[in-house]
Amino acid sequence: MYARQAGCPSDFADVTVDFEPWEEGVAFESAADLAIRGDATPEELAEFRAAVADGLREELAALETGTTVAVAVVLRAMAIHAVDSHPRAFHHAGRLVVRNALSLARPAAKPK
Repeated sequence: MYARQAGCPSDFADVTVDFEPWEEGVAFESAADLAIRGDATPEELAEFRAAVADGLREELAALETGTTVAVAVVLRAMAIHAVDSHPRAFHHAGRLVVRNALSLARPAAKPK
């Protein structure tokens, strides 16, 4: 979730994704049963989905040199706020899902 209150309108995007091993590169798709909370036009939904994909690709491209990316990302759910949701918020949410997934995937350092 990316939510930022800095006046009105603010930023809000909530997405749920699955990361799955894949061939080298990044595959992004929306689940056939994509759950959507809130209202948006089909055009807005397409724009929000594209912004999530752009954000996560951008974050993956910024990984350390020599890092091989081989992942499929499936968008499972989106929550939309009538006023505060916009493509920029979903772009940032896409970047955050990568950061969160990497923090969960990396083994924790063992105490010495």
